[in-house]
Amino acid sequence: MFTFWMPTTALFGAGKLNELHTQINTPMGAVHGKKALVVISNGKSTRANGYLDRLENEMKQANVEYVVFDKVAANPTKPVVEEGGRFARENGCDFIVALGGGSVMDASKAIGLMAANGGDLWDYVMFGTGKKQWPQKPGLPIVAITTTAGTGSETDGGAVITNPETNEKTGVFGPGTYPVLAIVDPELMTSVPPKFKAYQGFDAFFHAAEGYLAKTASPMSDMFALQAITLIGKSLATAVKDGGNADARADVALANTLAGFVETLSSCSGEHAIEHALSAFHPDLPHGAGLIMLSKAYWSRFKDTSADRLQAIAHALGRADGDFLAALAELQQACGVDKLRLSDYGIKPEDAGELADNAASTMGALFR
Repeated sequence: MFTFWMPTTALFGAGKLNELHTQINTPMGAVHGKKALVVISNGKSTRANGYLDRLENEMKQANVEYVVFDKVAANPTKPVVEEGGRFARENGCDFIVALGGGSVMDASKAIGLMAANGGDLWDYVMFGTGKKQWPQKPGLPIVAITTTAGTGSETDGGAVITNPETNEKTGVFGPGTYPVLAIVDPELMTSVPPKFKAYQGFDAFFHAAEGYLAKTASPMSDMFALQAITLIGKSLATAVKDGGNADARADVALANTLAGFVETLSSCSGEHAIEHALSAFHPDLPHGAGLIMLSKAYWSRFKDTSADRLQAIAHALGRADGDFLAALAELQQACGVDKLRLSDYGIKPEDAGELADNAASTMGALFR
């Protein structure tokens, strides 16, 4: 049994950013409003690569006013999200345009909730020390324009936000957190450094693979998961090594979007819960890198109990003998990420108990 609900209009393909203006305030458009909050990262790449200029041109064509909020860092935090919500309210914004990677899109979802509801973000968090109050008002509509291929946040309804006061990195959900419009334009992904392409690609892979392994899997999620895994096995290593390969880049971008569907239809598993604990305490740790470092140990626990499922994943990756752990090791080696170590980020064996408690408290449902 499954429920299929996908409220996001998705435009996929090279050059699709150029169609944004046709989706704003038009009869068949996905979003309506007079003023937008444009959310970007606190880095330089969005401006330096011309992506913000292109977006601003689309907003002008749509005759929409906008203001820019550029304070989102990797692993977005509660204080920044709350500041963004206040900024959106003060400027009378009707909707949000998120231009960036998973951090920007996740922050935008939470900013939308804060703009509509006010209060403290942790009032609306259902895990850990959250107050577990369902937001009374839908968040501002979100247009998600992804510049990376990894999180799938453009097509799912969750945001992952860190509370630095409690060292909790957990999910934020609420009405309106699904983007109304997703633009997946592989032209916007050309400038991502190779190692981050690998980290992001593995994040997409684990979204699909964990969703395929999870008890919540269904025939619908399996279809998206196996196709995403096939595309990653075919093209991730090429996309990492050759940034100019448009076909490989498009394959990984599509895999990422399909894996976002899997997150909606199924679920991630304990691997994600553990990594969120790691990067809550060590915010300099890229999420995808943490998943890679956990993966061999984590997935080895299922080699007997879920042998058929792991064999199917291995076949989708192109491994004829169905040896999943070998296929995982080969893909990591091909992408140049097989030498990553937790100790490089200051993580020590004696931290394990605190990390386990944090993972169980903030995202325990993923283990179940």
